[in-house]
Amino acid sequence: MSSQQPTDEPVYDDRVYRSSMAVVTGVLLLALVAWLCGDALVRGPGSSRWFAAAVALLAVPLIVAFTIRPAVFANADRLRVRNPFRVIELPWGAVDAVRAGYSAEVLAEGSKYQLWSVPVSLRERKKANRQLGRSGAVNGTVPGAPGRADAGAATGPQPAQADRVVHELRELAERGASREGAQGSVRVRWSYEIIAPAVVGAVLLIVLFAVR
Repeated sequence: MSSQQPTDEPVYDDRVYRSSMAVVTGVLLLALVAWLCGDALVRGPGSSRWFAAAVALLAVPLIVAFTIRPAVFANADRLRVRNPFRVIELPWGAVDAVRAGYSAEVLAEGSKYQLWSVPVSLRERKKANRQLGRSGAVNGTVPGAPGRADAGAATGPQPAQADRVVHELRELAERGASREGAQGSVRVRWSYEIIAPAVVGAVLLIVLFAVR
């Protein structure tokens, strides 16, 4: 007689981490490209229309890749990192560490993967550390001491955004490392839907400049 072991905790929807500033920048850049290239396609002479099409083919995928596309999805079993040109799926059992130095990154199976959607601002980190230090001095605690973040998380000064995200991902990794559904190896997939049109646009631009 077989019995199914209950899971340690309920499975929730993915947590999604992305840079809202990057998304806004990407939308504005796409609007600018649409305005400039669209006007050239409609009103420009013959050769300028081809140049506008090539520029759009090259610029739009790259803008999307570096601004709107990057995101990190995390659930109880795995971490999915969507970077400009790759998608990396990392079961928590394969993750060695999640850290934020000059950039946020995850270490797994001897490789390092950067989290593009979690930008590290050293200025924000210094400001947050100063606020945490002042709060610790007032409360009689040492910045970084165990339990301090939980005690003052709701009302006290908060760490920098990247450090908060990394802390949450570390907690998910620690809780999920032993889950049955969190085992497996890292999988990396190239995003040809981004790469292909950008390459076509670049080749078309080279050809147009060559035949001018």
